[in-house]
Amino acid sequence: MASARRIVRLPGPFTMRNGATLPDVDIAYETWGALAPARDNVLLLVTGLSPSAHARSSAEDPTPGWWEEMIGPGQALDTNRFHVICVNSLGSPHGSTSPATIDPRTGRPYRLTFPVLRIEDIARAAREALRALGLPRVRAVVGPSLGGMTALAYAIEFPDEVHALVTISSAARATPFAIAIRSVQREAIRSDPGWCGGNYEPPGPVNGLRVARKLGLITYRSAAEWRQRFSRERVDVRETGSGPFSVEFEVEAYLEMHAQKFVGTFDANCYLYLSRSMDLFDVAEHGGSVEAGLSRIRARKTLVIGVETDFLFPLDQQEEIATLLERAGRDVRFVRLPSIQGHDSFLVDYDRFGPTVGSFLQEIPV
Repeated sequence: MASARRIVRLPGPFTMRNGATLPDVDIAYETWGALAPARDNVLLLVTGLSPSAHARSSAEDPTPGWWEEMIGPGQALDTNRFHVICVNSLGSPHGSTSPATIDPRTGRPYRLTFPVLRIEDIARAAREALRALGLPRVRAVVGPSLGGMTALAYAIEFPDEVHALVTISSAARATPFAIAIRSVQREAIRSDPGWCGGNYEPPGPVNGLRVARKLGLITYRSAAEWRQRFSRERVDVRETGSGPFSVEFEVEAYLEMHAQKFVGTFDANCYLYLSRSMDLFDVAEHGGSVEAGLSRIRARKTLVIGVETDFLFPLDQQEEIATLLERAGRDVRFVRLPSIQGHDSFLVDYDRFGPTVGSFLQEIPV
């Protein structure tokens, strides 16, 4: 049913939204489900900031994917119906061309010579990857978080190539609060002496990336869930000789554990570029206003999902997308979910997300 990670090279130089060019672009991807003879059952899945293209396990790579419970036969992204393809974002360190890859013109990593990355660049690289694979149209584009922005950009820039659209916990543009949070995360990385102005060697700005990840984790969940999961529980054993400000509470230990895992898998410069791309995204650039930009979308059906406890991409941003698409005469379904897990609900609350996404996609003919 599936394949492990593969790489497709885009033909010719790739021109970024700011006019700069990349001489070569590779995009990593994985697929699940058979491609129909007419090649018309493609479902494109675009990711959030940190995931790879490994959204589901396979015989070649049995490790669980980041959306394991959502993809497969009879699941929400039903591989009995769809040929699901998940692409790794341009700018991500998980196989696609990024600040961490080698610039063929210099033989050295791009680092900060990588062009300014925009969400539109990520969307167009995904689209060009599909075209290079002989898949010029998609039956549906599905994206959570940053991926929801990418899905919107894809549907705006290539309106005749998208039949159905699903955005989850996303936004037409970032709020000042979200920009502020990400700005502090980037500052933590850039303030680490190990960053070396972006010209670091491994391991790089470990402490800065740790702090950035911890701040991210805090915003990805809700205060109610933190209270429910951890209360004020203390760790069983404190580190010997660690001083008066060592880890005392279970919630601190949780953040440290996950931050350490992240540091070993993600490049700091890639984090900076992807984070900034979310701040720069603004649908209003596609027509003069958010309403005009969203009116460019021609998908026959759109599902917009928001979570009541998400304060990073709050519910009113999902309502804005749905309202303006409906005002433009589009067939839109808006669903608000009461998940306690905040922004990250789509990664854990499968009991709500599975039926919601699955029932919508069942209405899409293939």
